[in-house]
Amino acid sequence: MALPPAASDRQLKHRRSIDVQLFARGDGLWEIDARLLDVKTNDVELAGKVRPAGTPVHDMLLRLVIDEQANVLQAGSELDWMPYVGFCDAQADVYSRLVGLNLLRGFRRGVEDRLGGVKGCTHLSELCRVLPTAVVQAFAGEVIDTHAPGPSGEPPFQLDRCHALRSDGAAVKLFYPRWYRRSEDEEATSSSLAE
Repeated sequence: MALPPAASDRQLKHRRSIDVQLFARGDGLWEIDARLLDVKTNDVELAGKVRPAGTPVHDMLLRLVIDEQANVLQAGSELDWMPYVGFCDAQADVYSRLVGLNLLRGFRRGVEDRLGGVKGCTHLSELCRVLPTAVVQAFAGEVIDTHAPGPSGEPPFQLDRCHALRSDGAAVKLFYPRWYRRSEDEEATSSSLAE
């Protein structure tokens, strides 16, 4: 995978940082802290005031408490920097509406239904989109056994969830041979050779 070449005269104008941290608690629950930070490299006028270069445009924290089945038990947000002070932060923490969703089953759709458009903050709702895969990464090897079959003998959780780990792919053939399934092309080739 080659990157397009970077121009020698390019100038950084904006930086968005997303940081997601997951913490195991002593009570069997997990906390997710997800932060979105936007910083401009030049002064910018926001809501009638100048925000100096290097000062955040957005600095927003979303915290969820989940169980080991990835059910959201508690949720809330904190906005330290926002463009429209007194307006952006006047939503009475609508991100508590995430409670009851499951991060591994329909979470993104649930966020859109409960907080999409004017029901929530564009940036916090966008931040929610990265949480399911972050939870999978945190749970892998801790909560989810990524090599053993599931409780009913089904393939490990991560198979057929991305290109590299598709059941008919070389990675599954090499690392998960029990779960490897020949592709339709291989089946057709094998059938024609047998005839």
